[in-house]
Amino acid sequence: MSEQPPPTAPRCLVTGATGYLGGRLVPELLAAGYPVRCLVRDPGRLRDHPWRERVEIVRGDVTRAESLTDAFDGVEVAYYLVHALGTGAGFEERDRAAARNFGAAAARAGVRRIVYLGGLIPAGVPDDRLSAHLRSRAEVGRVLRESGVPTIELRAAVILGSGSASFEMLRYLTERLPVMVTPNWVGVRIQPIAVRDVLRYLIGAATLPPGLNRTFDIGGPEILTYRQMMRRYARVAGLPHRLIVPVPVLTPRLSSHWVGLVTPVPGSIARPLVASLRHEVVCGEHDIARYLPDPPALSAGGSRAAGAGLIGFDEAVRLALRRTRDAEVSTRWSSASLPGAPSDPLPTDPQWSGGSLYQDVKERDVAATPEAVWRVVEGIGGENGWYSFPLAWAVRGWLDRLAGGVGLRRGRRDPARLRIGDSLDFWRVEEIEPGRLLRLRAEMRLPGLAWLELSVRADGRGGACYRQRALFQPHGLAGHAYWWAVAPFHATVFGGMARNITERALAAG
Repeated sequence: MSEQPPPTAPRCLVTGATGYLGGRLVPELLAAGYPVRCLVRDPGRLRDHPWRERVEIVRGDVTRAESLTDAFDGVEVAYYLVHALGTGAGFEERDRAAARNFGAAAARAGVRRIVYLGGLIPAGVPDDRLSAHLRSRAEVGRVLRESGVPTIELRAAVILGSGSASFEMLRYLTERLPVMVTPNWVGVRIQPIAVRDVLRYLIGAATLPPGLNRTFDIGGPEILTYRQMMRRYARVAGLPHRLIVPVPVLTPRLSSHWVGLVTPVPGSIARPLVASLRHEVVCGEHDIARYLPDPPALSAGGSRAAGAGLIGFDEAVRLALRRTRDAEVSTRWSSASLPGAPSDPLPTDPQWSGGSLYQDVKERDVAATPEAVWRVVEGIGGENGWYSFPLAWAVRGWLDRLAGGVGLRRGRRDPARLRIGDSLDFWRVEEIEPGRLLRLRAEMRLPGLAWLELSVRADGRGGACYRQRALFQPHGLAGHAYWWAVAPFHATVFGGMARNITERALAAG
């Protein structure tokens, strides 16, 4: 997939390594022979990644200039793969300031190249008619190019790959709705690109001539409307023909709510994605091929054959579906934390800062091995559900989505294994000690912070002791009222969860 690195490969700094593309770029750079350093706000989020021991990790935050100095020491190529998702007041200013911090730190350190992945900008559309998301992506590129460090800005539209937000949106819309009443933007032309080709360009950008400071449009070999993409997805996936009826009344904002209800992609992410599809997003040039020639064509079996070509739409869908089916999705759109999602760690002191920390604790002994109990614990969520009162969990998920949260449909990255930072429905894995402890932090809309902690230990008699804690740190009067309002349901929901987890472990032996 990668271009041949120079004899002495430059050290690369990667931001966004806990996200969808950054998490895929790092192992590809390593495989191509590049030494890699990752800049992350929380190094613990990378602890369980298989390539963790092969990279340097530096704690830092692009929004805090003083935290960036050490990150650039000895770096020649810096990848900028972080950005806000187009939600919340002031996000454009935050994006602008973060890019300035990054560019200034790179210039001071003598970095020779910045590589940035931006969005494909519609031709002939003035800035004031662009979506705020695309306008900000373009501005970040300008800031980086004006930093004094030669910058390669790769501009892509819809990225097709297992776990990408664009692919998941396409997949769920097509699979769940055999008859669709759709907004007019389904007729807008788009030039999608396979994630494998995006990664090839990102890696190849490190080898481009010194001093090159410009944008490159990147796209796949086909230009399609969203309607065509849905119908071709259905054909590749073996689904019946989809009836698609566009209507003019679904504005981008209304249709983002529609996408949020039908797919796992929450409104906060669906809004900028949908808003970016209002205008035609087609490559205006293919100059990148002068420096990074198109790869050999990809055969139906997945091997490269003679000839030239990028990965086409149908093959990109086949590859993504195969990875999804085989549980080989290394990163997902939900790998990165969502805007506004709580990120505070679990307070170690129950009276932290003089506040309250409510707890609901359940313990059960079970005549099953700790290993058997742990397998059930680590399999929680996603298709397996939450082992108690499915209707209550479903209702809570729907309420969260109505409030603009993520709901239950994010599912899992892997059906059997979890790692720190994984999203798990409307939770995120905050801590995992295999065989012993799983701690989840809530990312649903709440008047406070919440955690669910599941632990297993041997009981000394050949069996196991299962312990479960639900914790809630209220914010204000609304937080206290919320806890006491839901407390009567805890015996059913959390009690049933503890009982069913231990019973399933016992049945599995």
